Amino acid sequence: MPGSPGDKAITCGSNGINTAIGCLPVLGSTNEFLSSLLSWAVGVGSGVAFLLMLYAGFMIMTASGNPERIKAGQELMTSAVAGLILLIFSIFILRFIGVDILGLDAFGFGN
Repeated sequence: MPGSPGDKAITCGSNGINTAIGCLPVLGSTNEFLSSLLSWAVGVGSGVAFLLMLYAGFMIMTASGNPERIKAGQELMTSAVAGLILLIFSIFILRFIGVDILGLDAFGFGN
């Protein structure tokens, strides 16, 4: 019977565990953990930026001609888009600074 107290956690891959946010390596190397943590953080950040863009659009549409509310919505939209662009390019920036400039291949970012 599924869900009985004696069941073990469902494993995914050779050394991971299936969680609500996906497969997380538990006994893997530091490279695998950092890679999954970074991809999870980028996903959460992108979701937050998307929600902020939706809220900014809602603020602009429901401003009813109020210039302060329109300006606040435009500033929020600009900030959310700028944050999303920075988030997208953060992987490339980290690789450029860490691997190309400083030569830090120890964490597997250069592979």
